[in-house]
Amino acid sequence: MIRYVIRDGGRGRVTAAVAVGLAAVMLLHAWIPNRPGNLGSLAQTLLPWTGAAVPVLLAAALVRPSRIALTAVLLPALAWAAVFDPTLVGDHRAPTGAAADLTAVTHNADDVNPDPAGTARALAASGAELIALQEIVEPAVATYERVLAERYPYHYVHGTVGLWSRHPLSDTRPLSVMPLPRALRATALTPNGPVTVYVAHLPSVRVRASGFTADRRNAAALRLAEEVRVGPPGRTLLLGDLNSTTRDDAVSPLLSGNGLRSAQEAAGAGFGFSWPAAFPVARIDQILVRGLTPVSAWTLPPTASDHLPVAASLRF
Repeated sequence: MIRYVIRDGGRGRVTAAVAVGLAAVMLLHAWIPNRPGNLGSLAQTLLPWTGAAVPVLLAAALVRPSRIALTAVLLPALAWAAVFDPTLVGDHRAPTGAAADLTAVTHNADDVNPDPAGTARALAASGAELIALQEIVEPAVATYERVLAERYPYHYVHGTVGLWSRHPLSDTRPLSVMPLPRALRATALTPNGPVTVYVAHLPSVRVRASGFTADRRNAAALRLAEEVRVGPPGRTLLLGDLNSTTRDDAVSPLLSGNGLRSAQEAAGAGFGFSWPAAFPVARIDQILVRGLTPVSAWTLPPTASDHLPVAASLRF
């Protein structure tokens, strides 16, 4: 008869300590300081992936069985479930009979996209009334304008961001939230009333030896939050590549400070990761809403970009 003996030992205590620490990161991520190296933002960005460590810890606890380690591994498993259970198993279905009044798509089209025409056709095929694009540069801008012109007769481009609409646009203006021209505001005059639309591409972030280089993004997010605060009240959409997940405290002024919420978190299934397109690990492309009810949210099939397009349908 083979006997599986569980013992406690030094290795079990190490595994247990790591498990407890991981659970603490999951539950207390909001208290992780951003100095040095924006560690708090980095932890919040990668938070969904902390669950991947649980099987590794379980395997370590089973190599040399320890009651302490096996018990401790339950802590990060339960903590991850507590944090993300609403995202994974919550009821994100639209209410019975609910119909969308407006569908919006946002896409970082990639400044080296080899097929802007194909990308434009794919986005138009979504049926969205609003399409926001980031990282559009000449000569691709002219291609987007030409391909989208028939279905989207109204558009406004500022620098490397643009908004295409089936409905008339008014009060179009650039926003100076960063040195580069990567943010705009417009009002879409829909049959159900006006909607203020912001399109933004916040500065990129990198993980380097010095830490998580997010200072420029954080500063731009604060300025964008102020633009939204002083902008028109009422129905509002913020579309774009924020280079940030909504769990990152860097964008909390945009959300809690302005009454915006994520369409994906309100009505999408799962995490809705959008970057990189080949193997998405984070949702940095966002559709944030105020005064509108998300009905559904999803990612569209890949284009020739390194980001996936994201979409949301909304009710007034």
